[in-house]
Amino acid sequence: MNRTDRLYALVEQLRAIAPRCQSARELGVRFDVSTRTIERDIAALQQSGVPIYAEPGRRGGYALEKSMSLPPLNFSPEEAVAVAIALSRGGDQPFAEHARSALRKLVAAMPGPQGDRARVLATRVQIMVGVEPVRAGPSSAVVRCIEDALLRHRVLRICYADVDGVPTERAVEPGAFVSGRGGTWYLVAWCRLRDAVRVFRLDRIASAEVTDEPADERPLADFDADIPAMITRIPVLD
Repeated sequence: MNRTDRLYALVEQLRAIAPRCQSARELGVRFDVSTRTIERDIAALQQSGVPIYAEPGRRGGYALEKSMSLPPLNFSPEEAVAVAIALSRGGDQPFAEHARSALRKLVAAMPGPQGDRARVLATRVQIMVGVEPVRAGPSSAVVRCIEDALLRHRVLRICYADVDGVPTERAVEPGAFVSGRGGTWYLVAWCRLRDAVRVFRLDRIASAEVTDEPADERPLADFDADIPAMITRIPVLD
């Protein structure tokens, strides 16, 4: 069993016995690896967002938080791979890391044979890259700051380069992420420098910092703007 398969199998094993726990030694015996290998695997799963915690004591071990685990999902292998393909085309889009974490949890929550079939099918699907001109995407650190500011309604300080490459420091109140054609993402925000709504291309934001200052509550309609190359706007989650 390779490491990727073992990580999924570890989650499935802990989900099956939740809320009970199992020691690293017992898991090592089950998967025919060392205790140290299990500990490294658990750490990797925790870093990817899987809610595993350690229970101390002689009868302790690792357990999956049952309240945060998903029940078995009736996804077909084809549906799971279709989701994986869609996510793989997102590149450095906002919430990309969270999307990949969600996909791992989704596959882990599929019944064992279905999850195994999905992983096998995924190895038979390859995505070509480099066919179209490559455009530098936004910094992942910048994207995370904007996500945080949007979720917590905080003012954001950014360094933004205009079309001529001239940088300016601005304090903005984030309103919405908007996806345009060609994979270009925009931040629509209230710009305090211009005292008006402005649209910022994410790949032109050189740096971003979330402040502790609450942003004003503004209706989403206030951020309505004409985005270049946009043809439609749809909700991403109903």
